[in-house]
Amino acid sequence: MKQVWKVLWKILKVLFVVVFVLFVVYFWNLDQKVLGWVYTQVNRIHDRKNVDIKF
Repeated sequence: MKQVWKVLWKILKVLFVVVFVLFVVYFWNLDQKVLGWVYTQVNRIHDRKNVDIKF
């Protein structure tokens, strides 16, 4: 029975960490900020145009 509780506790800890990380990414809009930065880098490399994109 102890092993079952250990496994359940590990699963709960992993789920908590995943939910916390997803909340932080959503709350701070990190996905959009990173994609905006990548988009400007790709445009700088391939287009060679002066692009000013702000998300």
